[in-house]
Amino acid sequence: MAPMDPWRQLWHALGLATTRGVLGLIFLMAGIHKVFVLTPSGHVEKYFLPFRDTFLPVWALWAVGFTIPFVEMVAGGLVLIGWRRTLAYSGLAAVLVIVTFGHLLKNSLYPFHEHVIPRLALLLVLLFFPAEADRFSVDELVAGRRPPTRPAQS
Repeated sequence: MAPMDPWRQLWHALGLATTRGVLGLIFLMAGIHKVFVLTPSGHVEKYFLPFRDTFLPVWALWAVGFTIPFVEMVAGGLVLIGWRRTLAYSGLAAVLVIVTFGHLLKNSLYPFHEHVIPRLALLLVLLFFPAEADRFSVDELVAGRRPPTRPAQS
């Protein structure tokens, strides 16, 4: 297979950095709000305790609901800078699955296009590209793979 055109490498890297930036900010800011404004306990009370009338045990609602704001904040920050991407992407994927499950448990016709699908689409873009294409991430810089540069004009 022929090596990839340097322009294409640059565009892939810029696209992935932009995708990481948007997804990272969405989750980082949501996590910051839930940790420092709403508080983790407030998050549980507002979004998780309404499920106590389901088969889910209250202790699990507290455990998951209290943890999610921290996962969103930390994973969002990691995604934003591209550090420990596998861990960060896995954390955000878990949050999206949990949120999807919860919404479907209460409302099987929940409008996912408003909340879950945009975040999932951004995450899938990041997951479908090879990690080494994301050259502007901390992970790739630490691994010694330099960001692509603009090819010289001939």
